Amino acid sequence: MIGGVRGFVLRLAMIAVVIGVWEVAVRTLDVPAYILPTPSSIFAALVRGIVGGLYVDHLWTTLLETLLGFLTGSVLAFLFGTVIAMSRRVEYFLYPFIVMFQSMPKVALAPLIVVWFGLGIASKVVNAALVAFFPLMVNTIVGLRSADEDRIDLMRSLAASRVQIFRMVQLPSALPFIFAGIEIAMIFALIGAIVAEFVGAESGLGMLIESMNMTMDVAGQFSVLFILSLLGLALNGSVAALRRRVLFWDPSQKAASRGARPELEGLP
Repeated sequence: MIGGVRGFVLRLAMIAVVIGVWEVAVRTLDVPAYILPTPSSIFAALVRGIVGGLYVDHLWTTLLETLLGFLTGSVLAFLFGTVIAMSRRVEYFLYPFIVMFQSMPKVALAPLIVVWFGLGIASKVVNAALVAFFPLMVNTIVGLRSADEDRIDLMRSLAASRVQIFRMVQLPSALPFIFAGIEIAMIFALIGAIVAEFVGAESGLGMLIESMNMTMDVAGQFSVLFILSLLGLALNGSVAALRRRVLFWDPSQKAASRGARPELEGLP
């Protein structure tokens, strides 16, 4: 079974091989640094940025924008998804407008959002919330409507109120869907914050990438992208850990906790 310390060591070995091949290929083929820098130069740029405190300050700005945008978008997505799932009439009138708004590319909306909300943190939070909103809302609707109709009918026969049916039947059935949407929304919120920083910002990793692009600091750009990838991995891991803790009763979580899929068992 792949997992535990052995699996972690195999992952590190694969990463080391990829980095080694990258380093050798760039040096052997004499690829210019402004096209593709070597991993060693990227690491050097990363160390300089961390030691100088440059990356840390911008990282906290992007992280704050991402979390605030994620929380705002998630709350609105859950509220709208619940209202739409509970009322076909509301869905008929409201859902088309939401889909039309979602179809608008957020890259095109970002400049308008920056104009409306300024270069500060507010515009980044709004853009992150908009990007994170739709996937969680759709998952909430699908999850709430996936509840077992027989259980709902049983609750109604016992004179349960709509709130009791929602709390005891529909919400527990929807939680796996909601958490799947939350995992997507968290990464989307990070992307939304970075896109808004590209358009106009006073600080943040996206703004830092733009400034490095002006100075042709490609190694620095790669180092910031590496930080963003680690940040996304950490945020996703946090949501996954919360999901395992909350959905310990879900069959899919029990299967995941047992390790790899059966077809992977026995592999070295």
